[in-house]
Amino acid sequence: MTDNNVYLQPAYILAQRKYRETSLIIDLLTRDFGRISLLAKGVRKAKSKTAGLLQAFNPLKVSYFGKSDLKILSHVEMSGVHESFQGIGLYCGFYVNELITCFLHQYDPHPEVFDYYEACIAKLITNANIEETLRFFELDLMTACGYGLILDYDTNNTQINSELIYQFDLEQGAIAASDGLISGATLIALNNRQKLTNQSLLEAKLLMRKMIATYMNGKPLKSRAVINQIMQHLEK
Repeated sequence: MTDNNVYLQPAYILAQRKYRETSLIIDLLTRDFGRISLLAKGVRKAKSKTAGLLQAFNPLKVSYFGKSDLKILSHVEMSGVHESFQGIGLYCGFYVNELITCFLHQYDPHPEVFDYYEACIAKLITNANIEETLRFFELDLMTACGYGLILDYDTNNTQINSELIYQFDLEQGAIAASDGLISGATLIALNNRQKLTNQSLLEAKLLMRKMIATYMNGKPLKSRAVINQIMQHLEK
C-alpha cells in the first residue's frame, strides 16, 4: 500500500450515482480510511461483471488508486457471504448509510464505526429488535464522531438512579426532574447497551432524534421519511 494505491480494503457501499454514460461514483465506508468516494469506470456497460457486486450491504474488498480526492476503482471482490436483505430492515439499512454519510467526514478513519456498521447490518438483516439495534448504532456513531452523551451521571455528578425521571440537555447531561421525559432506567440501559423495554425504546428514540436533529441543524433525513411512510402503511 502507498499513499496513492490501496489494495483489497474492506468496504461497504453507502450510496452511488451515475457518472457520464457508463460509469458510477460510489461512496463507501472503508475499515482503515473512513468514508471515501471512488470513480467506477465503465461499470454500467452491458457486459460489465463488476456492476452486480457494487450493491449496498455487500461485504467487499476494493482496490483503488489516484492522487485526487476522487480515486479510481481498480478491483472489487466479495469478502464474505451476501445475505438476503428484505422488509423494513432493508430501509433501516439505508437510514444507517445516510447517517454515516451525514456525520463522517471523508478520509477520516474510524475503524470502530466500520465494526459497529457490520454488527448493525448483521442484526438488521434478521428483522428482529430493529428499534434497539438502531438506537445503539446511533449512540455508537455519535460517540465516535465526538458527540458522546454522559449517560451514567447527572449534571451534579451523581450516579443515575433507575427510579428517577430526567430531563436531558445535550451539552450538560441528565437533570433529575419530575416532569422529565426519560427514565433513569433507560439511561442506564443505553449506557450499558442492555435490552430496552418498550417504554425505554420510545424514550431512547425521542432522545436520539433530538440529538441527531440538533447536530444536523434540523436538516431532514430522506430515509427516515420513507421509513415513516412504510410504517404508517403497515399500521393501516
